[in-house]
Amino acid sequence: MPKAVFLDRDGTIARDVPYCSRPEDFELLPGAAEGIKLLNEHGFKVVVVTNQSGIARGYFTEGMLARIHDKMQKELAKHGAHVDAIYYCPHHPDDNCDCRKPKPKMLFQAAIDLDIELGESYVIGDGEMDVELARQAGCKTGIRVGEPGGTGDWVAVSFRDAVEQILQFEGHS
Repeated sequence: MPKAVFLDRDGTIARDVPYCSRPEDFELLPGAAEGIKLLNEHGFKVVVVTNQSGIARGYFTEGMLARIHDKMQKELAKHGAHVDAIYYCPHHPDDNCDCRKPKPKMLFQAAIDLDIELGESYVIGDGEMDVELARQAGCKTGIRVGEPGGTGDWVAVSFRDAVEQILQFEGHS
């Protein structure tokens, strides 16, 4: 069964724009496309998992989110990279839904849809909830991107650094 790297979107592979509601506000972070391309080349499924409560709050629609994700895929394609799937939670944090990170429903669904082995997969994100998501889903590790400190099975200074850590751990470097 394939391994995957699950990616948080905002603050991890894209600039963190609060409630990013327009394609023109979406911007990949430096090194994101190159890191995703490396994962693609080494046989990992790459899956974006993102909380998007702006939908429940009325800031944007699911159709607009689809346009933002289309832009993301087009930007990645310019660099020869792609994500295999995108899962999002459209609910408000107070809704207590089953899909909002750090609950693992999005990862469980991706595992079914893409035939992924969660126990051999990774999560990369910029927050504690991403690390907790990895734990709740039974992934190999959760990597927090950002400044040293805080929690995380591993900590990386950038998304590209996180990818390189995975590849090294997997014996691909």
